[in-house]
Amino acid sequence: MSKAEPTKPKSRSGCLLRLLAFTALVVAVVFGVVDYYFNLRSNITYFAFRDTTAPMEVRLSDGTWKNTNAISHHEMDRALVKMAESKGATWSRLRVRRKADGTFQHLAQTCFNSEVNVIEFTPQHFQFATSFKEHFGLTTARERLETDDLLFSITANFRDPKGKPLGLVFHEGQQRNSPFPAWTGYFFVKDGKPWFGPKSLFEESPGVLTEAAQGYPSLMKNHTVFSYVDLAPNKYFDGEKITYRAVAGMRQNGTIIFILSGNGGVMNVAEAAALAQKLNVQHATLLDGGRALQYSLRFSGNTFHFAAFNTGLNIKWKLLEPQRSPVFIAVKATPAS
Repeated sequence: MSKAEPTKPKSRSGCLLRLLAFTALVVAVVFGVVDYYFNLRSNITYFAFRDTTAPMEVRLSDGTWKNTNAISHHEMDRALVKMAESKGATWSRLRVRRKADGTFQHLAQTCFNSEVNVIEFTPQHFQFATSFKEHFGLTTARERLETDDLLFSITANFRDPKGKPLGLVFHEGQQRNSPFPAWTGYFFVKDGKPWFGPKSLFEESPGVLTEAAQGYPSLMKNHTVFSYVDLAPNKYFDGEKITYRAVAGMRQNGTIIFILSGNGGVMNVAEAAALAQKLNVQHATLLDGGRALQYSLRFSGNTFHFAAFNTGLNIKWKLLEPQRSPVFIAVKATPAS
């Protein structure tokens, strides 16, 4: 009988490759889990650029980039990338960026795209309302979307440290929470028509009030941005801070438009106002933003959820605690639609 050949020792390089592959897999899984709960990719961009003074730029249809303030209405319209469309509703995106300075900013901008979502509704096809749990229990945009069978839901009122809404809440013709006199931004429905804008618009508009949610601050009226946005942005609110922003407004023809920070699309209030102007918004207010911003949409076979930070994990540590809100603005199709 011939002797069996001796077994060859395992290659060191083969073991190292397998170890590296396993490590890469573990890192990818951990990154994916953290990203799912804490919006990691978007928040890397936020931390990279939160102290920058570089202005936000929008990618035009020809691939070039232009400062938000310098874009024409026509260029802005063509820069919108349509994501989904159904009867009376459109979801589009703007690609945005800032000029990077330093390794961290360059890496963040190279690895992760930054976006602003623009969602438009033709009011006659939809019903607008406030949405919340009894006793204003904390909830999420995703939960409101599913529970109330909505097409769109987004954070509305700010909240106090105990989670209760700050400002007026009106639902189905009844006042459910008291106004906060100093705050000037409003969502409201009168005679079935939805409005967004300042307190003066709320008081001037005729009709029977059925729905309302109060926010702060209002942003613009009759196509004019309020002077404090530029002259005193930090006097009453953190207007110069680059963070997650949500603008809710309306055009002269009644079209309702939401201009919302998406992944990495953080901005200051002046930049949010500039986008609203270039998108031909007539009246507008800011909704709750920062880490609290979350919204969900479902139409034309597409479902999309955005949360600036953790909404799902019950963590006691304040730095990572869930960002749930008491009141949401809700949109659903009218029965005829």
